[in-house]
Amino acid sequence: MRKIGVLTSGGDAPGMNAAVRAVTRYAINAGLKVVGFKKGYRGLLACDYEELTERSVSDILHRGGTVLQTARCPEFKEEENVKKAVNIASALSIDGMVVIGGDGSFRGARDLSLNGLPTVGVPATIDNDIGCSDYSIGFDTALNTVKDAIDKIRDTARSHERCSIIEVMGRGAGYIAAYVAMACGAEAAIVPEQEYDFYEDIIKPIEKGRVRGKEHNLFVVAEGVGNSVDIAARIEKETGIATRATILGYIQRGGSPTVNDRIIASRMGAHAVKLLCEGFGNRIVAMKDNQMVDYDIYEGLEMKKTMDPSFLELLEILSM
Repeated sequence: MRKIGVLTSGGDAPGMNAAVRAVTRYAINAGLKVVGFKKGYRGLLACDYEELTERSVSDILHRGGTVLQTARCPEFKEEENVKKAVNIASALSIDGMVVIGGDGSFRGARDLSLNGLPTVGVPATIDNDIGCSDYSIGFDTALNTVKDAIDKIRDTARSHERCSIIEVMGRGAGYIAAYVAMACGAEAAIVPEQEYDFYEDIIKPIEKGRVRGKEHNLFVVAEGVGNSVDIAARIEKETGIATRATILGYIQRGGSPTVNDRIIASRMGAHAVKLLCEGFGNRIVAMKDNQMVDYDIYEGLEMKKTMDPSFLELLEILSM
């Protein structure tokens, strides 16, 4: 290895900058040059890049988003464009790549490796849905952002004796919903991993709470489950309780990364460069039991993450 490239791809996540910084400085310390591609795979195909130095990545550790920017690039699913990207990397004397992103980004990383460019993926997605890793960069920051918003919404819900439905990100994974529901004392988390019954899981907890003297209710809904506005309207119709839905949206992706995200991103970025220096490509960096490990990309993409049923059971017990 003499020179490596790095890019951020897919949805942005707080902590991506910390990973870029770690990749750059760890690589330079190992005697390598580093090139950063703008806007993910789109920038790679357009040969849009800049050389990264110790100084150019200073003062980015605390910033949200990604200084390299990111974009979706469906064109990268085409084999001819993957080959084009490998040829561009070769022309720039790039010997390896680090791709920071989610599952879709890792499929592109796999294709680069298959076509002769050793590539390592670093998991970064606020949904925390990378099957092979206990943790993905951005999750903790998103949790804290949602927690702050819910704490404020609870104030007005209590004042008006309302029921609040909070919709959070998570089309196929309910980790944000489940974790924040427990942290904020919600009645329940409605998540894609578990089927829910409207009357059993929503109406009955509200009725039981009112009998015990509870004056406001809170439910956290993952966006992949259903329309939170419709759920709120149905609750109000069935119970007569004023119910409001709040869709938090992209606020969850922004903000300065937490200490946890900064440290894990730094460790993951450094581990990715270490793998390339040792001659390994087609790998995904992962965290298992707070240790940095790695998996073959094929193996990693096949691994599925499941929600621990006991976590949701505990949430139900504590919500009383």
